[in-house]
Amino acid sequence: MTAPLHGIRVIDWTHVLAGPACSYYLGLLGAEVIKVERPGRGDAMRHRGGTDTTRAASGMSTAYLTQSAGKRSVALDLATDAGQGVFRRLLQSADVLVENHRPATLKHLDLTEDTTRSLNPRLIHCAMTGYGRANDMADAPAYDVNIQAISGLMALTGTADTGPTRTGAPIIDYATGLAGALGVMSALMTRNQTGKGAFVDVSMLETAFTLMNSTITDYRLTGTAPKARGNAANSRSPSSGVFACARGHLSLGVNEDAQFRALAHALNRSEWLTDPRFAEPTARDVHRSDLSQAISDALRTRPASAWEHELMAAGVPCARLRTLPEALELPPAAQRGFAERGAHGFCGLPFTLPDGPLPEASMAPQTLGESTRAVLENLGYDGQEIDALFTAGAVGGGRGTA
Repeated sequence: MTAPLHGIRVIDWTHVLAGPACSYYLGLLGAEVIKVERPGRGDAMRHRGGTDTTRAASGMSTAYLTQSAGKRSVALDLATDAGQGVFRRLLQSADVLVENHRPATLKHLDLTEDTTRSLNPRLIHCAMTGYGRANDMADAPAYDVNIQAISGLMALTGTADTGPTRTGAPIIDYATGLAGALGVMSALMTRNQTGKGAFVDVSMLETAFTLMNSTITDYRLTGTAPKARGNAANSRSPSSGVFACARGHLSLGVNEDAQFRALAHALNRSEWLTDPRFAEPTARDVHRSDLSQAISDALRTRPASAWEHELMAAGVPCARLRTLPEALELPPAAQRGFAERGAHGFCGLPFTLPDGPLPEASMAPQTLGESTRAVLENLGYDGQEIDALFTAGAVGGGRGTA
């Protein structure tokens, strides 16, 4: 099997997490990815994120490494005419541009979607911003934490006692990266039919809304504003949620009548099935507080690990609360190898393909500008021209032939 994006060149002019993640995913699907960074400091994420301060100080933070393998790094100063010339030649050679700059920045640099696609009519220009185009907030800056707050997602997380709570990981960034990759793939499929490029307008806010689709639909059709529900299940089933055990916590996903019956038998509480409060789904909903207390009392008699084993064997959807290190030791994680099956042993995609990534995707994350000379040579610049670009400061990084 040939990788889906074999032969596709992607110019990654992004920073932080969402944009670099998008191009990383495209690289895992076989695309050649060239990352464009500013000389001197490069992508700001090189120097922040993660707990390893030594790596961050050297410009290779763990947050940067996560989505940088398989990419060639080129350092370009787009504020110079010569740097702009190199970038435009890159775009003329490319199939896809992924960028996450505000429209005002693109206009200042004369690199709007109109300009980029006039340079290359077959180019797929994927723009990733906080709020998308064609609205009054199109130029507003945004990070993951801002979108979690403004989208309403944070207001759904936590309880009345804790107040709004951000999710423990930057889920909007990575979901936006996946959304961008899906948009690019869609545009490439359309180009196969029309021969024309396209502009892909990706919104972080709309990505957050996508993660709340069912909640949004419920609000629009009922007018009932959602409230923070803590660890209660989104299904609103009274027999679902997270419950404390003698040691640890257990998540139950008991939403169907057959599942409830299996739960009652597995907990040795078959009397629930004849108790008028719990025997039927409608009764359980009316007496949800009583049922929740009864489940809690039963689960507190044994550790979560013991209940997980027994309930799973009985066909009850459940899971013991785990830390991330524990989760990565689970059979689906260890046997499928998600955490190391991506480029150069980093995280992969949430699906597998027969042949995995192309050899190019096995390339280690590069230092700033490590491939500048090699990419310039590929674009047709000769040695003297390249030396002149380095001397003028239009390009930076390694001067070798990486």
